[in-house]
Amino acid sequence: MADLYRIEDLRLSLPDMANKPLFGAAPRIEILKGLSFSVPKGQVLGIVGGSGSGKSTLGRAMVRLLEPTGGRIRFDGTDITHLSEAGLRPLRRRFQMIFQDPMSSLNPRQSVGRIIAAPLTLHGIPEARARALEALERVGLPRGFAARYPHQLSGGQRQRIGIARAIALNPDFILADEIVSGLDVSSQAQVLSILRDLVRDMGLTLAFISHDLSVIRRLCDRVLVLQNGEIVEDAPCEALFSAPQADYTRMLLDAIPDPDPQNAWFERA
Repeated sequence: MADLYRIEDLRLSLPDMANKPLFGAAPRIEILKGLSFSVPKGQVLGIVGGSGSGKSTLGRAMVRLLEPTGGRIRFDGTDITHLSEAGLRPLRRRFQMIFQDPMSSLNPRQSVGRIIAAPLTLHGIPEARARALEALERVGLPRGFAARYPHQLSGGQRQRIGIARAIALNPDFILADEIVSGLDVSSQAQVLSILRDLVRDMGLTLAFISHDLSVIRRLCDRVLVLQNGEIVEDAPCEALFSAPQADYTRMLLDAIPDPDPQNAWFERA
């Protein structure tokens, strides 16, 4: 299976504004420390780690919302590591992002229909309204929701709007950053089911960022475990749960609440 993404020795540092001197530039903190991996087309990749592990920074670098300071990012054979915005523009419609907090990423002054149609209009795609309505239906919401506004929707419904906006451009790749962390269990299940169906029906490649391995297990084919900006484990999902290799992975697994002592990962010797 061909790779959609190939990441080679990826490094990224950001200014440490908390320790910026009164005069001069702020010192820099290395967030990503030489990450290398690939994402085959059609795969669902889980990216997991604790707070400060670098998982969200990695995701934003993959869709070039952040520019790496070293290494290389190849998207479908094209080196996008340092492409300008003009150079990225033709590719932007091929990779999309769904954000953690839909309320902050959805314009409260625009109707749902306009929000979903906005990227279509930006890229000059005809029949934007019709495609926006189709995207609504794909995420399980009736077309009448196009006339509503974000404040009139539940958290789960708002997150579905974020998904609809991302798929409206018919992208090849979607990055989902902690998109179920603020939802109740029922809404989480609905969103995960929608993502599974979209991956199957649209042939999407998906990177799903989460701190919760129990969510990762329900969706992903393969898992990257990050700690302090480094990959400590890269394994197929079931292999990672049945026989984790890294101490940090075992610690994350042990933090999963589960009342059933017969579950496999409790039985590890």
